[in-house]
Parts: sequence; C-alpha cells; structure tokens
Amino acid sequence: MSIKENLLAINKTIHDTVTLVAVSKTKPMSYIQEAYDEGQRIFGENRVQEMTEKWENLPKDIEWHMIGHLQRNKVKYMAEYVSLVHGVDSPRLLAEINKQAEKHNRIISCLLQVHIAEEDTKFGFNEEELLELVDNEQFKAYKNVKIVGLMGMATFTDNLEQIRKEFSGLKSLFTKLKSNYTDFTTLSMGMSGDYKIAIEEGSTMVRIGSSIFGSRN
Repeated sequence: MSIKENLLAINKTIHDTVTLVAVSKTKPMSYIQEAYDEGQRIFGENRVQEMTEKWENLPKDIEWHMIGHLQRNKVKYMAEYVSLVHGVDSPRLLAEINKQAEKHNRIISCLLQVHIAEEDTKFGFNEEELLELVDNEQFKAYKNVKIVGLMGMATFTDNLEQIRKEFSGLKSLFTKLKSNYTDFTTLSMGMSGDYKIAIEEGSTMVRIGSSIFGSRN
C-alpha cells in the first residue's frame, strides 16, 4: 500500500479528538512530502540533526515534534522551530529547554515523560518524581516552556492486558494532574502496534511510523 492509502486507513480508525503524529524518523524527505500532500502536517523525529535538516528543506507550516530521548546539548539546535517535545524526562532537560526557548523569544510546549513500562530501557519520571516536579517553585517560574500533558510508552510485549493496564495507569495520572493544571490537554500514548488500545484508554495523541511509511530502513 502507498503512503496515501496507509494514511487514509489510519485516519479512519482515529477519532477527531486524537492527533496523529506521523513518525518520519529515518525516512527520506520525499516520503514526508508525500504525506504532506495528503494533508498530514505533524511529523515526529528522534534525531535533532535530521529533524533540523528536514525543517530547513520542507514546507514551513509543518509542526515538528521531538519524540525521542533528547540530550540537553542538542536542545539549542531545535529551539528555534520545534513545536512539541514529547520526552521531557528530567528537571535539567526542562531547564535547558526553557533557557534555549528564551533566546528565541518562544514558548516551547512540552510533555513530561512517565515511565510506565516494565522495562529498564524506557526513560521517564515515576509518579512521585512527577508530582514533586510540578509542585516545585522553580518549575512554576519558567516562562518559556509550557507543560501541556504527559507521554508514555508501554512495554514491548504481546500481552495486551499488560499494555492496557499501563496505558490506563497513565490516563489516571493525567486525569489527576489535569484537575490542577488547565494547560494539561495532551496525553501522548500509542504507536503503530498498540495505538488502538491507547485510544480506548484515553490517548489524545498517537505516534505512528511504520504503519504509514512502511517498516524501518
């Protein structure tokens, strides 16, 4: 199937309340342009250098989302244009994003990454660390970052009940925080293999790559 057909098929399975991030990491610009021509405007990358090159060469109304693990020393290269950072997984990274955003007179939207998977390989805050961060006075003083929600990745497993349980737990935490923070509108969970479960459990944003562009190069 073509990128056009894949996008059409996926959009049929997604509610209007759910935002589709087309994960274009490692994919050539021609693929992104093809998806863009079909109306897709939000793309996710996991390497800052690659994302910057694409930003420089592709239409300027594209929203670029940084979806991978982000190193602090790379923030300065994307602060000028990035729309949303999905994986803020430490207070120091948040401080750096605020600092670099200020240089460009921008407010960068961010999601706090929560560790929900039963794997050591995933980054993120646990619930206690998360609540500590959002109550911190220094955090509240930041003028150039806006925390708009949470992001999480489920365990890579065939056990659908486990995936559902992890997504459900993240949704509960999101709901808890949302009652105190009006900016909390985005719950980013779900990828090609599990996005339908994520949507059932309350996801408002899904990150889909291989189901649109084909398997990784």
